Amino acid sequence: MPSQYAAISVDRAVEYSRAHGLQALVISRGGEAIAAEYADGFAADAPHALYSGTKSFWGVTALTARADGLLDLDEPVAEAVEAWRDDPWKRRVTIRMLLSLTAGFGFGGLGASVPTYQAALAIPLKNEPGTRFTYGGIPLQVFGAVLARKLAAQKLTPHEYLSRRILEPAGVRVEKWRTLPDGTQPLPTGAYLSADNWLAYGCFILRNRQTLAECFQGSVANPWYGLGWWLGSKAAPYDLVYASGSGGQALYLVPSLDLAAVHFSAGRTYRHEAFLKRLFSEPARAHRSRSRQRHSAAQ
Repeated sequence: MPSQYAAISVDRAVEYSRAHGLQALVISRGGEAIAAEYADGFAADAPHALYSGTKSFWGVTALTARADGLLDLDEPVAEAVEAWRDDPWKRRVTIRMLLSLTAGFGFGGLGASVPTYQAALAIPLKNEPGTRFTYGGIPLQVFGAVLARKLAAQKLTPHEYLSRRILEPAGVRVEKWRTLPDGTQPLPTGAYLSADNWLAYGCFILRNRQTLAECFQGSVANPWYGLGWWLGSKAAPYDLVYASGSGGQALYLVPSLDLAAVHFSAGRTYRHEAFLKRLFSEPARAHRSRSRQRHSAAQ
């Protein structure tokens, strides 16, 4: 492998992945493909369910909508949803809280249990807004309801807006979306992409990482989760962020290396930390350590 890729051990990563249901692993650096592995009869252009990896679209969408003058991340949801104005907790929930999963909803709304927009709006909060991180799909459906109302004048759905403003300019094609019983498409899950298309999305994020920086800032309740993205890993360079879907679906981004990697799996035993430990060699981990030391010294 060329010296500029010395910090990456593709062979070790592939070996681990093959033992845990590997279907696809594609890696790019500087926008150029450096590795592509397929297994289990999976085709390079075959769409795969992202599951909760779909969440990675919506913080980016929110920042784009803010730039378009449609919303503000810290505006109360109650400004768009009148029924929330008399609830002492719900009237304090902001769009940022929805996207960072700190709005106060309990666990749920994943997989086959994703509620419609109207059902999500009616679900009571379990915790005081902003005090606790709880993984789930309900907050994303509430965000979908808010965004749908703000897009009504343009006669666009949230998914049409996402496609028009982000995916199409990025050269990303979604093969299909799940549909809920009321005919709408879910936000927390439901997208099917080929590995190359999800990689193209990752490269788009890397190219625009400065304008999308708020997606990669954690909350007080959970410093390791941003707006639809997980932040950091002990086994990777200091600035790793990633989207994660059930069963080993992942989009890993390392801005300092200008690296994007997509992993698709049919397994249930795949673990991010174990994969990343094998993908990144000692030079990468040393780089992370030095960068953290510099960061600490600067504080």
